[in-house]
Amino acid sequence: MLADRFEAGRLLAERVMPLKGEHPVVLGLPRGGMPVAFEVARALDAPLDVVVVRKLGVPYQPELAMGAVGEGDVVVIDEAVVRAAGLDDQDVVAAARRERIAVEQQVHRFRGGRPGESLEGRTVVIVDDGIATVSSVRAACAVARAAGARRIVVAVPVGPRYAATALGAAADEVVCLREPADIRAIGQAYADFTAVSDAQVAVLLAHAVGDETAAARATPRDLSQPVSIDSGAVRLDGILTVPPSASGIVLFAHGSGSSRHSSRNRFVAAALNDLGIATLLFDLLTPEEELHRDKVFDIDLLGFRLRGTTRWLASVPDVPDRVGYFGASTGAAAALHAAADPELDIAAVVSRGGRPDLAGPSLSSVRAPTLLIVGERDRLVLDLNRGAQALLRCSNRLSIVPGATHLFEEPGCLEHVAQLACHWFGANLPTGLTRLRS
Repeated sequence: MLADRFEAGRLLAERVMPLKGEHPVVLGLPRGGMPVAFEVARALDAPLDVVVVRKLGVPYQPELAMGAVGEGDVVVIDEAVVRAAGLDDQDVVAAARRERIAVEQQVHRFRGGRPGESLEGRTVVIVDDGIATVSSVRAACAVARAAGARRIVVAVPVGPRYAATALGAAADEVVCLREPADIRAIGQAYADFTAVSDAQVAVLLAHAVGDETAAARATPRDLSQPVSIDSGAVRLDGILTVPPSASGIVLFAHGSGSSRHSSRNRFVAAALNDLGIATLLFDLLTPEEELHRDKVFDIDLLGFRLRGTTRWLASVPDVPDRVGYFGASTGAAAALHAAADPELDIAAVVSRGGRPDLAGPSLSSVRAPTLLIVGERDRLVLDLNRGAQALLRCSNRLSIVPGATHLFEEPGCLEHVAQLACHWFGANLPTGLTRLRS
C-alpha cells in the first residue's frame, strides 16, 4: 500500500521526471490530489496550481456522477448516465449552475486572490490521488485545454486499467503507477487516506508560490495540532484544528474500538473545518483503559470526561466558546449525557451510528438540537435510535442514510453523513457561516 498522498507524489514524480525538460505546469485536483501534486511539482521544479472541478451528481443519487464543471464555465456531461437516469436538460443546467457557484468560491479560497498560472502553450501535468471515475479528470483536462495548454499529461498513483481509453483525446498521455483489476475505492490503495481540507490546499499552494505570509494566514493552527487534555486523574490525547475566524467548535466523542485517528470522524471533521468550524478529535479513554470493557461502556465516565474537556477548552486561546458534540457508537451516548448538563449550554449534537439509548435518563434533559444519523441497513441500531428519539424533549431529527450499514462504508454514504452534519451544525452553531455547500 501507499503510505499516504505525499509518498504517492514522490513515487509518481519519479515516473514523470522526463517531463522536467519541458518546463511543465503541475495542476492538482482538490482536495486529495494536492498533496500528490505538491511533491510532483517540487521534484519537477515546476509551478504548482489548482484546477477546480466539481462533480455533477444525479439529483436523487448524488454519489453517481453525470458529469462535472470546472473553471472558465467548462461543463463535461456523461450523456449515457443522463439518459439512464431519465434526466432532462433543465436538471443538468440546474445542477451545473449550483456547482459553478461552488467552483468560484473554492477558487477564491484556494488561491487567496492570486492569479492562476498561465497555461498558454505549456505542457500541463494534471495530478489527482487516484481515478475512480473519469468525469472530474476529463473536466480538468477540458479546463486546461480551454486555457491554451499545448500538451496534457494526466498522472495518478492509482487508477483503473481502462482510464487511458476512457479519457480518450482529453489527455495526450496518462501515467498511472498502479492499476488494480478491481478498484472500488481509491482509499484502498493508501494506508493513510485522511481527508484533505480546503485549508490544507490553500497552505500547499501558498508554500508553492513562496507566499509564506499567506501560508501562515491560511493555516489553522498549522492545520492540526496535537493537544494533551488535563482530565484530572489522566491526560487525554487530542487533535485540535481551528480555522481562521472559526465561529464554533465541535468535539468528537469516539466509540468503542475507535480513537482520535478514526478515518470516518476525521473525514467529517475536515468537512466542518471547510465551513469555518473548529474541531477537537480526542480519546475519552487512555490506551490501557480501552482494554477494559467495563470502561468502554461506562457512559457516566465518558460523559464526565467530555464535560471536563469542554470546560478545559475554555482556557485554550483563540478557541470559539460555542460548542457542539459529534458522537459515534458509545461516544454518542457520552455526548448526550454531557449535553444534558445545563451549565455547558451545548449548541448542537450529532450522533453517527450511535447508541443514544445508553444515555438513559439523560435523554429527557438534553436541550441542544439533536440529529441522529443511522444507516438504513443497520436495523438493530436504527430501532434503538427510534426508541431514544421518543425520549428526547429537544428539537431533534432522525436521518436514515439509504443503503448504509453501521460503518457507512458503502460508496457515497460517509459523504452523506458529512453533509448532514455540516448542515446541522451550520444551522445551530452561531450565525455567520456563509460557506455551506449547496
